[in-house]
Amino acid sequence: MVQKYQSPVRVYKHPFELVMAAYERRFPTCHLIPMFVDSDVISEETSEDRSFHKIERRCKLDVDAPRLLKRIAGVDYVYFIQKNSLNHRERTLHIESHNETFSNRVIIHELCCYSVHPENEEWTCFEQSASLDIKSFFGFESTVEKIAMKQYASSIKKGKEIIEYYLRELEEEGITYVPRWSPCPPSPTKPVVPVVIPALPITPTISIEAPPESVNEIQVCKEGSSPTGSLNDALVASPDDKLDADYIKRYLGDLTPLQESCLIRLRRWLQETHKGKIPKDEHILRFLRARDFNIDKAREILCQSLTWRKQHQVDYLLDTWSSPQVLHDYYTGGWHHHDKDGRPLYILRLGHMDTKGLVRALGEESLLRHVLSINEEGLRRCEENTKVFGRPISCWTCLVDLEGLNMRHLWRPGVKALLRIIEVVEANYPETLGRLLILRAPRVFPVLWTLVSPFIDENTRKKFLIYAGNDYQGPGGLVDYIDKEIIPDFLGGECMCEVPEGGLVPKSLYRTAEELENDEIRLWTETIYQSASIFKGAPHELLIEIIDASSVITWDFDVCKGNNVQLIDKSWLLGQDYSMVESPLTCKEGESVQGSHVTRWPGFYILQWRFHSMPACATTNLPRVDDVLATLQVSSHKCKVMYYTEVLGSEDFRGSMTSLESSHSGFSQLSAATTSSSQSQSSSMISRRKGKSPERNWRLPVQLFQVTKNI
Repeated sequence: MVQKYQSPVRVYKHPFELVMAAYERRFPTCHLIPMFVDSDVISEETSEDRSFHKIERRCKLDVDAPRLLKRIAGVDYVYFIQKNSLNHRERTLHIESHNETFSNRVIIHELCCYSVHPENEEWTCFEQSASLDIKSFFGFESTVEKIAMKQYASSIKKGKEIIEYYLRELEEEGITYVPRWSPCPPSPTKPVVPVVIPALPITPTISIEAPPESVNEIQVCKEGSSPTGSLNDALVASPDDKLDADYIKRYLGDLTPLQESCLIRLRRWLQETHKGKIPKDEHILRFLRARDFNIDKAREILCQSLTWRKQHQVDYLLDTWSSPQVLHDYYTGGWHHHDKDGRPLYILRLGHMDTKGLVRALGEESLLRHVLSINEEGLRRCEENTKVFGRPISCWTCLVDLEGLNMRHLWRPGVKALLRIIEVVEANYPETLGRLLILRAPRVFPVLWTLVSPFIDENTRKKFLIYAGNDYQGPGGLVDYIDKEIIPDFLGGECMCEVPEGGLVPKSLYRTAEELENDEIRLWTETIYQSASIFKGAPHELLIEIIDASSVITWDFDVCKGNNVQLIDKSWLLGQDYSMVESPLTCKEGESVQGSHVTRWPGFYILQWRFHSMPACATTNLPRVDDVLATLQVSSHKCKVMYYTEVLGSEDFRGSMTSLESSHSGFSQLSAATTSSSQSQSSSMISRRKGKSPERNWRLPVQLFQVTKNI
């Protein structure tokens, strides 16, 4: 595999001619580069007007490699050929190097260029690119590649330091100005003092004459812009834009030379191939970090994310998305100042959140859009804090308060919706979480963590800090990461926090699947919940296929005030064509029911909801009083259910603890009913809001059948 390197534009705030004088002092050898043993001039030529000078050198390098490898290769030193082309007229120096040793086995090619800064002619720019292709090397190809990359990265890092070292040396010698090349001899009116430098054959005399005052007064760039144009605030980069090393350090952070190269190469590839807006450098860098700077892997996930953003118009989300009122009232999260590192701080009071109520009232679509808007706002705040604090800030801190977390948060559909949201965020907002502080983690937290952690990237999981009870108040706790003045009041601080306290979402705000399908642009093509209408005499039935025995059928539904499906043919005989494996469980409007059934055999199962038929009293053959009252309260022979089903392996079911206890709630009072048969292990639970009876006494039995007839 060919390894490539591309440097950013490095800027020396010195004139080109002075930088060239410093560069020539690196030869024939340089004590600052221990591996650079010596160099010999092979050929040299100069134009008549001395505007162009070309020199070819043979450089001797002592590569830091294992002695055994050197013995196997049969060499002690490695030789390179370097060709320098200096153009005084255009003020450029082009350097081309390639290896002479093992050239039939290893191909190393390097190009460098010194040139005048495009916006300040008294500054000098330097760019560098290289490629390494190891075809064969006695079976040590991987080792040689690692050694070569290590040596090259080390020399790149020292490159600028070496030039600056010789610039300071020139200054100490009193040489601060070198006149530019001119086709005419210099004017004799100005006295000059000649200083002979044998190592610089191109410019035999150097003037110590002070530079013009205008040199010190030249404006670097337009007011408000960076030395490289508008790189720091441009959303769309043009192909001519080049990253400046100082810009990278100021806005992107300290990167190794190879990391800088990956960023520049991926950015250039996007400029050449991607149609539309090019993402900001910070965003490209996040995808590279997420894949450990593997440029091919980073390119793949970045392109997928850019397609996703365009398809769903995520770039305009902050301008077009308006949060529903239920989010303002019941979503217990919000931005709150910043941490000690300047990262934006987001607080989420998960223990106070009614996850089921939000999913049922908003649907996964709106909940996902809200989470995406939080991430988009986080990106905006990072850019803002980068300018405010004067250092790169590319991620934020999240504080999650788990006080109140209990088994109701393990409600299976809610966990599934959470996992789907995590999957979308991980794919499109990598490396945006700098630190996650989890406070007041209760006993049930390890169960939730077991469910969620496999879907979180390993690099992200390393950023989690978990505190149980009040441990966050002691040394090594919250005060190590957040200033005491901004710790929220509900965590023992003095700062008022505007994050909503949450609570139970009223069931009157619940919406059906049909009502949730009206969004113009959908991020998901399917929803977790389905809806169905049940009419008197026309039950709704759901066919479930079981492949493996001992699977667990789970269900969760709410009885609401749809279209039904009936699968059991009227000609089928109970006990012959199908058999009941779950006794009927009668529920009423406003109730939430969770249940499960462990199957014993593979095949087809039918989950049935039907309208309750009132049995007559055994002694009088007359309807019961409560059934008559229920009939009087019913305005029509129709009701609606919102349901969710899933088939799990028995081990997964026990391991994730997604049993019916997930309906336990600190906000609600529960009444439980457990049914069983000789053929199965099952459980179910009904929950009803505290202090409020159902508006209508719907009677809706739910039961499970196993089909024995071929269908």
